Amino acid sequence: MPSIPPSTRQRCELCQVEIQAMAGGADLVHFSMGAPGTRAKLWARVCQYLRSPEQCARCLNQEASLRGTVTSNDYYAEAPLLDLGVIPPADPLG
Repeated sequence: MPSIPPSTRQRCELCQVEIQAMAGGADLVHFSMGAPGTRAKLWARVCQYLRSPEQCARCLNQEASLRGTVTSNDYYAEAPLLDLGVIPPADPLG
């Protein structure tokens, strides 16, 4: 998929995010919730899970040179462990 002309937005028909082309190539991705992110973050959280060639052909974020390097910060973080105050049951074997 070709790059988006600067100062324009394009909506992905698959995941509905908007990608805003910026001068210099650091495009902004507008998610449905939260702060704008990068194409790398969009890849880490959504695009990498596409299954079929048809889906990949419709995705705006398949070109690696446009999305840049994906880092560990681009993925969702592990959920924190919660202490719910539940006492584990006693061992029946003693």
